[in-house]
Amino acid sequence: MNPIIATLKEHNVSDEKVHELFQAFTQNPMMAMALVQQLGIPPEKLQALMGLVMTQPQLIKEAAVSLGITDGELEKAKEQYKNQ
Repeated sequence: MNPIIATLKEHNVSDEKVHELFQAFTQNPMMAMALVQQLGIPPEKLQALMGLVMTQPQLIKEAAVSLGITDGELEKAKEQYKNQ
């Protein structure tokens, strides 16, 4: 299992919330960051998760693909994030 999804599941984040988070990422990456902070993950675990994402950004794509989010949606999100 993708380590991002595994961490979310470890903290009892529902499948629906996981999908909502990654869908939000494709639409507005900054909004997704705010959603992550509202999931009730302890700060030390959240920091570790963010470190993992920063050092291995391909994990976002792997998780999104496993949730059925298309490459086109991911590319659009990447461009939006770069422009912010």
